[in-house]
Amino acid sequence: MNFLRGDAHKIYRHLKKDPQNIKNHKYLRDIQEIQQFYESIDSDILKLIYYRLIKESNGSGMIPIYVSSIPFLFLIFSQNLQAILFESGSRNWMIFILIYIIGITSLPLHKSVLNFQFLFYLILKKN
Repeated sequence: MNFLRGDAHKIYRHLKKDPQNIKNHKYLRDIQEIQQFYESIDSDILKLIYYRLIKESNGSGMIPIYVSSIPFLFLIFSQNLQAILFESGSRNWMIFILIYIIGITSLPLHKSVLNFQFLFYLILKKN
């Protein structure tokens, strides 16, 4: 059941495998690069970047809006959708369900983007 523990546990397991080489591990290398970049920037510009990041993080983003509007659109066009999907002998409904499931499973991608944005937020807050 390790897959239910999330990314933090996955990173912990990878780092634990090679404790002597933690500093150069691939999971930490990109974060070090980001941190070094922001440390090289003037503090006034850093504040502007920080404020912009806060402004962006308060928006909900387009993916949740799209996902929440899809059932409403299905309701509006339900009669037409049923006529197209359930034509006699047609397998359009299978294709539709496959595309819909792929669309819904793309939500974890949105979550990882938010997590990466939070990383930038923490680095900028520190500086």
